[in-house]
Amino acid sequence: MSQTRREFLRAAASAGVAMCGCEWTLAQQAASGAGRGPTIINGERVRTIDMHAHILVPEVWDLIEGYERAESDIGAFLRSPMAPRLTSIDGRLEDMDRQGIDVQALTLHFQHQHDWAEPDLADAIARLLNEKVAEAVAMHPDRLVGLGGVSLQHPELAVEQLDYLMQELDLRGVMMTTIIGDEEISAPRFDPFWTRAEELEAVIFIHPEGSFGDAGGRFAGSGALGNTIGMPLDTTVAMSHMIFGGFLDRHPRIKIVWSHGGGYLPSYIGRSDNCAVRNRGCQGIEKSPSEYLRQLYYDTVVYSADNLAHLISEVGADRIVLGTDYPFPIAAEDPVGDALAVDGLSDDELVAILGGTAAQLLKL
Repeated sequence: MSQTRREFLRAAASAGVAMCGCEWTLAQQAASGAGRGPTIINGERVRTIDMHAHILVPEVWDLIEGYERAESDIGAFLRSPMAPRLTSIDGRLEDMDRQGIDVQALTLHFQHQHDWAEPDLADAIARLLNEKVAEAVAMHPDRLVGLGGVSLQHPELAVEQLDYLMQELDLRGVMMTTIIGDEEISAPRFDPFWTRAEELEAVIFIHPEGSFGDAGGRFAGSGALGNTIGMPLDTTVAMSHMIFGGFLDRHPRIKIVWSHGGGYLPSYIGRSDNCAVRNRGCQGIEKSPSEYLRQLYYDTVVYSADNLAHLISEVGADRIVLGTDYPFPIAAEDPVGDALAVDGLSDDELVAILGGTAAQLLKL
């Protein structure tokens, strides 16, 4: 390219096509009425797709009220100040417009995690969540696409739920957390679900819980450490189990998207490669750990152009999808700008990150 990415940003902003806005917050944009506008790359309109945008289904409370785990995992969010932004479709669309997001993939927020529920209740919870997500998508099918949830603690039931949400509700996959009870989601007993997900080409968006049940221990104190470092650390552990436990050898075609840029593993994958070569406890897998990174996908929620550039260098631009973590305070305020600010990307690579790869995954 003849222009650097930052030069392109300045030119686009001066032309009134796509405001840079990298220093703006979403709140400032809302107050001013300004917005990013459509994104144009090499004279072509680019469809931008956010793969990490949470939604809350308040109706599920009627099913789970009184369950201790539900109260701690879900109830707090139903009563939090964030609930209106998590439930309002009109407000969501307005925020998308300000951010220059054309399509959001709706991802459940912690309500997908009901590993404490027995089969009948678990199925009722998952069905309600999935049907409500499908209803939201049906309101604005040009702007929204949905990922549902399954009850992975019951693998055979999870297979049935996946069939229903994809084949009957037209959702494109599921969101899940990294651990079910005290089991990694990559544990062999869950293989029936993962095999079916491969067959259906389901998108699996994985979002961590963060605290490892240690919120009152080393994560206590200043810094909101359960969120700040707990979330990416949780992801790092889950990814490492998938690699070293042989999960990615058993399921080579699985379409997994990792939130928060895959946690810390892509930034320190050399240590895993070293272990695979020198430590017998890390051997027994078909490829080096760094090779497995390139068969997974990652969102852009890494908080700087330099961090994003490093992630791209480790996994490839074709493995990156746009993400915001909407609507939480830790969310990326200008996800399109974050991607545009990475120097050295070709137009094709940038188009892939902004929406091309997500469109392929979600079959849009």
